[in-house]
Amino acid sequence: MKKINQILNEALKEIQPDKNYEKEIFEKLNSIIKKINKNQKDIKAILGGSGAKGTWLKTFDADIFVLFGYKKFKDKSDKLSDALERILKKKFKNIARLHGSRDYFQIRQGNFTFEIVPILKIKKAEQAKNITDVSPLHSNWVKKHKKLINEMKLTKQFCQAQNVYGAESYIKGFSGYICEILTVYYGSFLNLIKNAAKWSDKIIVDVEKYYKGKDVFKLVNTSKLISPLIVIDPVQKDRNAAAALSIEKFECFKKTAREFLKSPSKEFFIKKELKLLFLKGKTSNTKLIIIKIKPLSGKADVVGNKLLKTYEFLKEGLHKHDFKIIKTDWEWDKKSDANTYFLLDKKALSKFAEIEGPPIKIKQHADNFKKIHKKTFIKLNKIFALEKRKFLIPEDLLKNTVKNNFVKERCKSIKINIL
Repeated sequence: MKKINQILNEALKEIQPDKNYEKEIFEKLNSIIKKINKNQKDIKAILGGSGAKGTWLKTFDADIFVLFGYKKFKDKSDKLSDALERILKKKFKNIARLHGSRDYFQIRQGNFTFEIVPILKIKKAEQAKNITDVSPLHSNWVKKHKKLINEMKLTKQFCQAQNVYGAESYIKGFSGYICEILTVYYGSFLNLIKNAAKWSDKIIVDVEKYYKGKDVFKLVNTSKLISPLIVIDPVQKDRNAAAALSIEKFECFKKTAREFLKSPSKEFFIKKELKLLFLKGKTSNTKLIIIKIKPLSGKADVVGNKLLKTYEFLKEGLHKHDFKIIKTDWEWDKKSDANTYFLLDKKALSKFAEIEGPPIKIKQHADNFKKIHKKTFIKLNKIFALEKRKFLIPEDLLKNTVKNNFVKERCKSIKINIL
């Protein structure tokens, strides 16, 4: 077996961006930044995101932040987007305005799409009027740890490959910033993985030691500490940078960390096509149902949330009707249709469902149960009922569920495929 360090070195080589691609994207970025800054006194465009931090991977989108002077604009936070729009329209032909916590803009140049975000120029997080205002402070903190850039890239790629990357509300995974903080805290990708494999249910990461020797639960708003992983933001000590992380993504990361240590392989850094993973897990005793969902138009975060709600509604329906889900997941790349996958037990359900009632010694409740259900019987001193099932196979239930208004309101159309 290859040594872990050799595997990591090989993985790192493969996730580095192509030099020509990198050159082209930065030439376009610099050109846009220069154009925005020309003849401007109160604003300054700078490189943002992974481009500013140097933690970009093979392909990446680059953000441009436009800094508005704090003194002049601190009381006009809600007017920054309008001010930037006027400036951009004078300098560029096709500008798209997108809605967010503060509206931002998109410019397309060839195959590249650049996002331009208006922010206040601040020196400390407390001055922020919007969460995006803090972004350059994040970049500056990460740049202090340049020696760990490649380690951060490995962490980000590992998360992407395991489908746990992205802090968007419909993903609830590890943001790029969390990946960077965790890598710095543990000193390397491998140390992070070794520790993650042993993580308990509630982990606190405080890289700047703001709460050393103190109880973070008494000093930070508890509503910010409900996530399974608490990452104290190194530039904003009252913020949990991992607040959006779900238990599901947290557990998946821990499980994959253990699997990687048990059998190290470059495969852990290669994003697998979900359909192939589910087909691989299919046996003669299972059936795979793939549901293609055509999303509505709109802001990615809003559309993504509606897709997530649709997926959860379908999953809850299957659970509620006693269908055994062996494995399930969903994906959406923001460019095409979403796909949900359900690997289920092939065996049809019995015609009647057994419903558990109250103990027979609680006579009033037992009598009420008998009034509701026609066929009842007693087992282990409890009353039970038999009710005829409406659906014996999952596809019949799903065909009925997709007609529900809850689903119809959250997507354009749905197509069910059974394999």
